[in-house]
Amino acid sequence: MLLTLLAIIGLLIIVYFLFVNFYPSFGGDVSKALKSDYSKSDNYKEGKFVNKKDVPKDLGFSKTVSLAYTFFTTKVPKGRPENDLKVQKIDSAAVSDYTQDTRLIWFGHSAFLLQMEGKNILIDPMFGDVAAPHPWLGGSRFNKEMPIDIEKLPNIDAVIISHDHYDHLDYESINKLKGKVNHYFVPLGVGVHLLAWGIPQEKITELDWWEEVQFDTLQFACTPAQHFSGRKFGGAQSTLWSSWVITSEKERIFFSGDSGYDDHFTAIGEKYGPFDFAMLECGQYNELWADIHMMPEETAQAGLDLKAKAIMPIHWGGFKLALHSWTDPIERVTKKAEALGLPLVTPVIGEPIVLDQLPKPNSAWWSQL
Repeated sequence: MLLTLLAIIGLLIIVYFLFVNFYPSFGGDVSKALKSDYSKSDNYKEGKFVNKKDVPKDLGFSKTVSLAYTFFTTKVPKGRPENDLKVQKIDSAAVSDYTQDTRLIWFGHSAFLLQMEGKNILIDPMFGDVAAPHPWLGGSRFNKEMPIDIEKLPNIDAVIISHDHYDHLDYESINKLKGKVNHYFVPLGVGVHLLAWGIPQEKITELDWWEEVQFDTLQFACTPAQHFSGRKFGGAQSTLWSSWVITSEKERIFFSGDSGYDDHFTAIGEKYGPFDFAMLECGQYNELWADIHMMPEETAQAGLDLKAKAIMPIHWGGFKLALHSWTDPIERVTKKAEALGLPLVTPVIGEPIVLDQLPKPNSAWWSQL
């Protein structure tokens, strides 16, 4: 019996090793030379990237396994919509020929197409069905259709990535996009995944927190977030996570990526605000990991800290990655935003968000489902 158990464990280890090393979606690994380069960053300590505060806490193996078991076995009322979410389709010509006011198209969760100053910019373009390294390892997204298929997108001037988790950086999406994309802007270390997937080095710019880069008439600033990274065991905190500030001469946009609530929102607001529009994480939270994912009430407060004229809750309406109902994030942040007098933007997936028309769109479409 003991020999059989050891044989099974050994086989599982071999299968995992082969899976991780030969299945492409896991991405690349940070080399010793890169680790040496990253050691110059204030955010890199003892071979790993770190937050300003000592978070997230290491739960340990047993608690991690227990948490995973709870997640996969707990039946959450309204954990998913009863039916696939309907999206507003957008014609490929209407995208490629667009030259008017700055607008965004939401693809659900945290993925956006930003059309600004004549540029097409994709933000965390996760268009895949499952936020996991393999389709068998996760639940499917809430919207089967996209507002527009990857194949029908026009040339993409830039892709901006916040961090390397599967619900933000998707191998299949990057692979389908790479013939269309001129350049990628990522936090330190994330470029190793793009390189592993065939993106040329000269198309990748890595930035540390508070670093800025000029992109024609736009400026991209890599700004802090309180989160973590990693795509496989042994790769935790090997790459940096961030939020992003996108500015033109007349407009300022903030994208939070994933983040727990802390005073970095105030610091960003003081340096780059006020913002015309802020896309703020609001979903996949739990008290057990409140240090790396905001509660909805904190999302609204972060909007005030940033001096945002209007905010949009993101990181919801795409995947079930926590134990709350799928509408809990939007219901709670709506209530808090109203109490704070903060305009809330709530588009249907695919509905254009035009900065000059904010806070529209703002219908409570989820309440009808």
